[in-house]
Amino acid sequence: MKRFFLASYRLRIIFRGVFLLLSMATLGLALSLLQQEKQLSYNNYQANFNKTISQITATLRHPAGQLALLNPPAEQEGASLHPLLLPFSALDFDDQSKVQQAIAMSGCLVQYGNDGSLCVGIGNNPWAGGFIYVAGSFNSAALVSHPHGQVVRDEAHRIRVSVTLRGQEYQWLAPFEEERSSKANAGIRGRWVGFVESEVNKSNARPVRDFRGWAWQKALCNDVEKDGKDLNCDRNTFFSLRLPIAVLQEALFEKKRPVWPPQDLDQIHVELAVLAPESQIPLLDSKAMPTATPFSLNDLSALLLPGESLSIKKSSEKKEFIKLLGKVEQEEESWNVLTRLIRRLPVDEYDTPLESKELISTPLDNYEVLLKGDVRSVSKTLSVVATRVSWFVGAMLLALLLAWLLIEISIIRRITLLTKRAASLSKTMKGAGELDQLDVSDLRSADELGVLASGLHDLLRRVKEDVEREAIRTEQEKQMWHAVGHEIMSPLQSLMVLHQAPEDQSHRYISRMQQAIKVLYGSATPSEAFQSTILQLEEMDITQFLQHVADNAPHAGIDNVEFKGDFSNVIVKADEYSLEDVVTHVLKNANRYRPEGTPITLTLEADETSATIHIGNRGPHIAADMLDKIFEYGVSDQVDSGANGNRGQGLFVAQTYMAKMGGTISVRNIGSAINPADSGVEFLLSLPRRI
Repeated sequence: MKRFFLASYRLRIIFRGVFLLLSMATLGLALSLLQQEKQLSYNNYQANFNKTISQITATLRHPAGQLALLNPPAEQEGASLHPLLLPFSALDFDDQSKVQQAIAMSGCLVQYGNDGSLCVGIGNNPWAGGFIYVAGSFNSAALVSHPHGQVVRDEAHRIRVSVTLRGQEYQWLAPFEEERSSKANAGIRGRWVGFVESEVNKSNARPVRDFRGWAWQKALCNDVEKDGKDLNCDRNTFFSLRLPIAVLQEALFEKKRPVWPPQDLDQIHVELAVLAPESQIPLLDSKAMPTATPFSLNDLSALLLPGESLSIKKSSEKKEFIKLLGKVEQEEESWNVLTRLIRRLPVDEYDTPLESKELISTPLDNYEVLLKGDVRSVSKTLSVVATRVSWFVGAMLLALLLAWLLIEISIIRRITLLTKRAASLSKTMKGAGELDQLDVSDLRSADELGVLASGLHDLLRRVKEDVEREAIRTEQEKQMWHAVGHEIMSPLQSLMVLHQAPEDQSHRYISRMQQAIKVLYGSATPSEAFQSTILQLEEMDITQFLQHVADNAPHAGIDNVEFKGDFSNVIVKADEYSLEDVVTHVLKNANRYRPEGTPITLTLEADETSATIHIGNRGPHIAADMLDKIFEYGVSDQVDSGANGNRGQGLFVAQTYMAKMGGTISVRNIGSAINPADSGVEFLLSLPRRI
């Protein structure tokens, strides 16, 4: 009793220690995951930081980014336009493709809905002249041309543009004059002829010489369905203007080194309106509210993560002209204990300030871009997540405690009793009659352990009955084989005396019967008897043997057996009687399935190391899934095979004897299964030759 008490106490210590280790492992797993998550978060933050600075520098090195650098954000009044300093020395306003490419790359276009766009700018080279460039697009019907040399009226498309700077205002009215093109379906191309608006109605009004403008209208309609059907359908028109500003041109020659761009660039206001013939309603009006504006440095704040700061300054001034901060979203509350714990978790290179400085070159100056990161945001973000996860960790620990209590009270105690009784039985049991010693009546109940105890009791009872029945059956089989062997051996001895002559064919079959009886005599089962047989291998001429088997096959009830082979002196090592049993079993199977009147052929193939016997017959194929199973003991396709004398052991005996003689036996289907006349089965028996 003392020994059982100590064993039960030791088991409980182990059980409780396991639950304690599970609780510690849960806490350790949580801490390990927090540390790994902190490391991963820090690595991800570093990768995002490097990605952010790469994206910012790539954006600023693009013409659109240089446009933003050259034109720092400024407060705009209403929807008025002011020129932008372009990252180009000038615009080739006479070439449509070059102008379109330049303004598309720089991103200076201001969108006005889906119908128009405008780009207003000046070149970065002061010696290109004091010009303001205007380019854009609008939709209208086919452009109507102004008759050359006549007074400007409202019968043509026209552009009204004005520039206000330094207390002066320049106003032009530019009607469209078409230029004829020799190319078919080339669209409409023409000039904008600029007049001073205050002098446009005078008969002697002349165009402004330095005012230049072009328009290119597509031949295709914007609506594909109206193309070729409606001559007044809307088409897209792209235009470019060069506006001469006398104030800027004069300022270039006042000093040896002119100030460029003008310091009051953001105070220059440009207004433009495109008017249709006989209409004062603009097709494109710069006073309208734009739907999309050019890229600005303020747009870079969307790329910044919380806590990051971006500052940009000119190399020549060493003064920041813009500083952006990452947007900090309102975070959920977290436990201070978890925040302190996360900050103490060791992570490589943590709390090290992240900074990256890049230099951006522009035609006018170099700009220093400095991006600073804030890794403390990793701990803040992770602490919020850890606060939510901590509830699950606490729930797991509580579940472990409840599971331990339930198992301790309702299961461990009963398992200890069952184990103690089973151990006592295993030490005292010596036979099947002692299985009833395990008494589990007090452990039976409706739960799983009770069902297990009841099932164990019933199982032991059935095992006891099965063991007793098996012992009786084994003894009966053994006695039966002893009786059969004893009763058959005596007549066989008498027959052996009557047929002593070697030339008597009955002598051979009686000897085989005696060998079969000796193999089975005294064994519990036939399969065990065949597998434990020891064969006497001798050298024999396989050609002579096969010829003898073919000649004597009719005595065994197998007619029309043909041996085909011209080999001589093919010597193999085998047991003659066992090999004859093997061939006879295969011939009986072939005789059962061959069509009546068809032969069974025996052929011999030999090489330097082995001799192979081919036994073939016409007949149905063997199913593919049965090619390997037919050599197993008890496998037969005959219904009630045992009652008809077919125990399914013939091919099993053949495979066993061939293996004991160092050979192999296999079977294959030959011919076509579609044509039964050409189909058949062939067994291959391979034996090693004498070396």
